[in-house]
Parts: sequence; C-alpha cells; structure tokens
Amino acid sequence: MLTPRRMIEPSHWLGQGVRLETVNGLRIFKFTSELQNRSDELLDRKKMGLITPDEQAELDGISELSQIFTYANSVLMAESQWSPNSSENSLHNAPTTAVNTAAYQSL
Repeated sequence: MLTPRRMIEPSHWLGQGVRLETVNGLRIFKFTSELQNRSDELLDRKKMGLITPDEQAELDGISELSQIFTYANSVLMAESQWSPNSSENSLHNAPTTAVNTAAYQSL
C-alpha cells in the first residue's frame, strides 16, 4: 500500500525551473541552474538533518520532476537513435563489432 506524502506538485516548476537544451542534436529537458541549486541546497539540508517539513515537500516535488525528466529524456533518446521509421537508424545499419580504445595523453 502506498503511503501518501505531502509535496509541492512537480508542475509548479514547469514555467520557471525548466529549460530545453540541445545535446548531440537532441532537445532534452533540464533544470535551470536556479532550480538545480535549490535542489542541491535542500539535499544538503536534509543530509544535515535541518530540513523543515515545507522544505521536504519542496524537495519531494523537485525529486519527482527529476524522475519524470529522466524517464522522458531516456525515451526521447531511445526513439531518436532507433526509430523504426528512419532507414539511417535501422538495426540493419547497426555496427556488428565494437572496439574500445584508449590514447595516452602526456601532461
């Protein structure tokens, strides 16, 4: 059975704490630096045992939004790489071998 918990709804931050960023040609959801800093601050307060119930509700909402973005971004990435409608991304064109390489870099 799920235990209800108090939290600020993740949609609260959609207008002010979310941005789209292009990474390798793909647009993904990310937190603004302000929202990321607030999340980090709340996590630090929680680790120190200083978080208030209101702050915990805020952290829970931010954490839920992070989980939603992680899922949405992973779906976007998977679909962009292996789209069945794109001949260049088809499994027929996937490499049949893989190589790991390392290069020495002098300091």
